[in-house]
Amino acid sequence: MSHTFLIEPGRWTLEGTWLERNAMPIPVKGKTLVAWNQDNWFTMVTKLVFPGSEREEITFQYRGHLDEEERLYTFVLQHSELGKVEGEGWIAPQTIVQRYWVLGDKERRSGFEVLHRVDNNKYFHSSGIMAGHYLSSTMEATYERQRN
Repeated sequence: MSHTFLIEPGRWTLEGTWLERNAMPIPVKGKTLVAWNQDNWFTMVTKLVFPGSEREEITFQYRGHLDEEERLYTFVLQHSELGKVEGEGWIAPQTIVQRYWVLGDKERRSGFEVLHRVDNNKYFHSSGIMAGHYLSSTMEATYERQRN
């Protein structure tokens, strides 16, 4: 099975739950746009909103490069809360796994994301952000591909 999220251009929506340390879970919704150009370079933009909550929205702006075997990728990311971020990803048969780290961060924040392919139009997502050795937030959600 080949992946459709990230590997193909497209529009995706997500819906799930956000959890921060010492807080109750809150709903999260979002949209992601993936685009590709020549030479295996991609851009991805995501916006998360938290309906019914006072939590501010989060935006992600990725630029990345997929290797020639289409199994590994590297990226830079501008994150609205974390700032400048670098990371890497692996594309496995059923999952896409990525890790990232915040550049020049005194709190030593980093994170991870796992996208498990359900079918061509749906992925389950789980992720976490860490400060040092401790989780500070997690998110679980379902991504669904939108028809144009």
